[in-house]
Amino acid sequence: MSAQQYLSRIREIIAQIQTTQKEKIIAAGEVLAASIASGGRAYLFGSGHSVIPVLDIFPRYGSFVGFYPVYDPRLMWFNVVGPGGARELLWLEQQEGYARILLVSYEIKPRDSFLVFSHGGLNAVPIEVAMAARENGAKVVSVSSHQNYGVAPARHSSKKKLPDVSDIAIDNCVPPEDALVAVDGVPEKFAAGSTIAAVSIAMALVAEVGAGLVRSGKRPMTFVSPNVSTSPDHNKRVFEEYTRTLTRRSS
Repeated sequence: MSAQQYLSRIREIIAQIQTTQKEKIIAAGEVLAASIASGGRAYLFGSGHSVIPVLDIFPRYGSFVGFYPVYDPRLMWFNVVGPGGARELLWLEQQEGYARILLVSYEIKPRDSFLVFSHGGLNAVPIEVAMAARENGAKVVSVSSHQNYGVAPARHSSKKKLPDVSDIAIDNCVPPEDALVAVDGVPEKFAAGSTIAAVSIAMALVAEVGAGLVRSGKRPMTFVSPNVSTSPDHNKRVFEEYTRTLTRRSS
């Protein structure tokens, strides 16, 4: 029964995203597609579990060159305790100033855009990634829990939360505690929903951006599953194109 309760809640959340966030997803798709069509980059960022939708956008079968994930292993955990553990990550993503050090390695231009994932929308790193992007003229799309926005106090010294520093703020429609299943006799809920919500929004945006590029006359260089019939060197060309764009950053 608890499994069915979880699946029912996830269906409700996806349906809510589909009905209440449609216009924002379309608008975000236009922003990201415009960056790619103009030769810019659609950067992707998330820390902790919010890196999962970033991992799933590119490189990913069905996605394409133009998306640029910003990864930092210090903001991802590979262990529970000790080096690369969860406690270290949970501390670091709350430290103000770190995001600007991270972004020194990236030349952000006004034609670029950022897609930032953070369920809570309160930690310093995603907020400051968004701030830095906008300071450089790039548009910012965020995905976070707007229910959490409504009840949680700001942690950042600016008194801002992630939606406050975004041009388009998409609601993942997941409650603040993230977990969805209640069991009698236990105060804590089980089974998180934000990952499925965030990845669903991410894939909806990939679809919207891809269609937008085609409408504008741009054919996306798409990473294709080897399980389907295609040119044997197709994906090799995808990686070559991605590599070329890393050095093709004329103003």
